[in-house]
Amino acid sequence: MKKLLLTGFVPFLHYPINPTEDIATSLDGVTIGDYEIIGRVLPVDYMQSAKQLIEHYDAVRPDVVISLGMAAGRHQITPERIAINCRSGEPDNRGVRFEDEPIEPDGPAGYFATLPIRRILIALKERGYPAEISNTAGTYLCNNVMYSMLHKIALDAADVRAGFIHLPASHELAVKDPKLPSWPQQDLRQAVVTAIMALDGEPS
Repeated sequence: MKKLLLTGFVPFLHYPINPTEDIATSLDGVTIGDYEIIGRVLPVDYMQSAKQLIEHYDAVRPDVVISLGMAAGRHQITPERIAINCRSGEPDNRGVRFEDEPIEPDGPAGYFATLPIRRILIALKERGYPAEISNTAGTYLCNNVMYSMLHKIALDAADVRAGFIHLPASHELAVKDPKLPSWPQQDLRQAVVTAIMALDGEPS
């Protein structure tokens, strides 16, 4: 049985709910296709999120790493194509804020995801889930953990596929902010299952 490390985030900024937290928690210990899912939740903390992700990676030694994040305002599932060596924007949950700072001062400008994002996209659309490939993971915590994980894998020359998938907000958040595009939580969860089933070309 292969292992898949799946991570979500706690709530952040003014959002009281993060749907990725529930997905990572609810799928922990579940078998999907050939993968045993190890679900973990990361803090929205520049100093700790990537550190904890890499600690989980070292402990689990997974075959695949998929990190999830909420992109409030997006209405589609968006597998990310690339992470860039930059952190900038809103403060994290501890109030730490960066402006145009490198994640790794000696690291490359960017890393492409090594997940089969086109196959994931096709599988999602076949199941009726709106989806598109995103060419920007932003410069906040999502990009930070995506870049850091791919950098670690590159340094280790490890045969591990990794990447990031952004999800829309859940309906629970839209109740508080009616203008926010949202999906049912169960659809967000099933879309992630679909993405995992697509990793090795299996039908979802």
